[in-house]
Amino acid sequence: MPIASMTGFASVSGEWGSEGLRYRWRWDLKSVNARGRDVRLRIPGFADGVEADIRKRVSDRLARGSISVTLQLDREQSGTGAAIDVDLFVALAASAREAAERAGLAPPTADGLMMLRGIVQSDSEQGTGDPLEEALLGALLESFDTALAALIEMRQREGAHLHEVVLDQVSEIEHLTGAIAVLPQRTPDAIGTRLAQQIDDLMARASELDPDRLHQEALLMSQKQDVREEIDRLAAHVAAGRELLAEGGAVGRRLDFLTQELNREANTICSKSGDIELTRIGLSLKAVIDQMREQVQNIE
Repeated sequence: MPIASMTGFASVSGEWGSEGLRYRWRWDLKSVNARGRDVRLRIPGFADGVEADIRKRVSDRLARGSISVTLQLDREQSGTGAAIDVDLFVALAASAREAAERAGLAPPTADGLMMLRGIVQSDSEQGTGDPLEEALLGALLESFDTALAALIEMRQREGAHLHEVVLDQVSEIEHLTGAIAVLPQRTPDAIGTRLAQQIDDLMARASELDPDRLHQEALLMSQKQDVREEIDRLAAHVAAGRELLAEGGAVGRRLDFLTQELNREANTICSKSGDIELTRIGLSLKAVIDQMREQVQNIE
């Protein structure tokens, strides 16, 4: 299964009905990166019959990401008539009259109340509170499936690009790890020379240190000179990174954990560095790992 990005967008329009009554709609789907899966819906209240199906479809196809789903649904009916919501008008008139009396203001006028939203409804607005027909719900869901497929395709295209970028970064980490392994300063003779010099310096101050402290200092210096364990762990992490990229699918979270382990080893190498060249490579290693982590944040 290919790697997918968590970023994508898709928009699909559709319509359903007869000449006298038609519904037109547009699905807008947007996906961005997130720690888990978060589905947010903006659907008209009279179309909430599709909500459960939408959530299930998204959960079945997408493992991670913050996915926003917006449905714009319009009802178009032939004719130019309009209707007044009498019950709403009477209720608002009574409430407005009472409020005006308490405030000592003039009572509201009929034409003023008629300007309020919802009092007068055109043909295209009437009936939107009725449940949608089963055939329309089916058409809406079919259209949504098309939009979801387009979103997934876009996420996979971006994922293919991320795959190549992260694979190059893994290769660069491997290259830098190999450069550390062959540094002249890391040869046994070079390490022995530096360690001998440091021990001589300690011995010069031996009168200031008790034997146990002197032994501890010598051990610490010996450990600080050796980064073989860090190199071995970096090599193992590089192999794990390649395996995850080859595996594909929803591996973003595991790759994120892997970058944390890589960064831990790079930090240890820098802290153990006893020469400028090792520090330089260690800092380059940290920079590449940081870039890799930025890319990995967007992988599903």
